[in-house]
Amino acid sequence: MPSPVTIVPSALSANYSRLGEDMAALEKAGADRVQWDVMDGRFVPNLTVGSDVVAACRESTSIPFEAHLMIVEPDLLAPRFAKAGCEVVIVHQEACRHLHRTLASIRELGAKAGVALNPSTPIESIRHVIDLVDLLLVMTVNPGFGGQKYIATMEPKIAEAAKLIASVDHHVDLEVDGGISAKTVAGAVGAGARVLVAGSALFGHPGGLETAVAELRATAEQAVG
Repeated sequence: MPSPVTIVPSALSANYSRLGEDMAALEKAGADRVQWDVMDGRFVPNLTVGSDVVAACRESTSIPFEAHLMIVEPDLLAPRFAKAGCEVVIVHQEACRHLHRTLASIRELGAKAGVALNPSTPIESIRHVIDLVDLLLVMTVNPGFGGQKYIATMEPKIAEAAKLIASVDHHVDLEVDGGISAKTVAGAVGAGARVLVAGSALFGHPGGLETAVAELRATAEQAVG
């Protein structure tokens, strides 16, 4: 029976000197897909990877990729990440001048369109574009750095997102990202999240990636009930 939750390790916590090896290790560990945290030093204060790095790692694993674009001009770079092999491209509501147009263009690229909301951004801000959304990401930290503390007060917002998703007639994944671990995941899943991004909790687990992925999945599945 398929798992009711999707485990998405964040490449932000991988070893950048051996990314290809880490991608293969994530597949072996049972991860469902990988998130690439793309930061430009402008929308967030950190700077990470470009589409060429993602493309170079694509041949190292067969599991899907998603690009989380934490950048000020996502329309310019979204096509590059879709071409690099990202099946899902996520943009921030806060970074898009014309969000409806941006989401439509991602779908035209053949990718699934995702939209992310920072902690202070209300769910209501994407209500009128939900028909173009394939994935809704509720940030449970402020974006820009790994290893941050989970913001538990986002759980009512996750529940609100789940209610909005239930009102539409197409499937929308509800994803959470930020401070997700075996210790925090039950609250997010209990609120309705089913796609779980985790970074340092997986790569820093003393038992290794396989143990970390299995532990996170088991805890999340128990919370689903």
